[in-house]
Formats: sequence, C-alpha cells, structure tokens
Amino acid sequence: MQSFTVVLDANVIVPMVAADILMRLAERDLYRPVWSNRILDETRRTVLKLHPKLTEGQVERRLSYMNDAFEDALVTGWEHLEDSVTLPDPNDRHVLACAIVSGADAIVTNNVKDFPAEGLKPFGIESIRLDDFLLDIIDHVPDQVVEVIRELVRDSERPPLTTAEVLSSLAAAGAPSSARELDPLV
Repeated sequence: MQSFTVVLDANVIVPMVAADILMRLAERDLYRPVWSNRILDETRRTVLKLHPKLTEGQVERRLSYMNDAFEDALVTGWEHLEDSVTLPDPNDRHVLACAIVSGADAIVTNNVKDFPAEGLKPFGIESIRLDDFLLDIIDHVPDQVVEVIRELVRDSERPPLTTAEVLSSLAAAGAPSSARELDPLV
C-alpha cells in the first residue's frame, strides 16, 4: 500500500488525534502522505484559531515533525497549476494542484463535495473522506491500526488519553465509522 500516495487536506490534519493516527499509519508504510506549505499554513492558522492556548511554537513543532518524519512529503512546484484547475471552491484548487504535481492517487478530505469526481478524474485522482480512508486501512491491516491506537494512548502525556477518548476524538474528526469499527478491537 506504500505506493498509494495521498494529499492530506488541512481539515484532516487539524484534529490532533486524527493527524497523529494518520502519521503513525504512514510511518508503517501503509500509504505515502503529501502536503504543501499552503496546506500546512492553513493547518497552522486553523489550529491556532481552534486552540488559542497553544503557542505558535507548539504548532510549528508539530508541523516540523511532520516534515522531518516524511522527508518527501512536502510538495513544491504546484503553484503554476493552481489557476488551470477547476473546482467548486477556488480556495481548494491548490490542493488539487499539489495532488497533480505529487502524482497522488487521492486527496483525503472531509470536504469531498469540494473535490467532485468530474474535476479529479482527468488527473486520475479521487477524493476520499477520512472515514473511508481509515476504514479501508482497517479492512486491510486491522492489527496495525489497533496497535497505532494503543501506541497513541500509551504515548499520550499532555493530556493523557484513554482509548475511549481517542476513539471519541477520531469520531469527532470525521471518522465515526472507523471509531465504531475499532472500538471492539482495542
């Protein structure tokens, strides 16, 4: 599955638990994540808006970790394509441009309506909701996903999280079916 490359839209990496799960799954070579500086800028702004107690330094450390952990994830050179693609929301064209340049198979987003199939099909790209993406991974390698959840609970410190809290956060992040599927397994 490693060769399956996905652009992670900001709305799936803003929720910290979802981002942590996605990064841990990618560390296991279950897929290849990619993003652009513009996606990370949107993530930074949104996290700071939603979590005003976090400092810019804390958010920057999180994003730096992502870039350091996945050296080939940061996509550049997409800017020239942004104005040539058409999507319902012009503010999402940069995500598609990033996907095209990176050779991504999919865009993982909770806003699939903003990435309609007819706009992506010419590029061989599909949009996948976070929940469906995770369900697919759970179907293929449930033991690895269970281990990721257990690791996240074990590693959480500030604040410490229970399994129920992790699954609740995952559901709130747009993956309720995945959380239900994992509940009896963890």
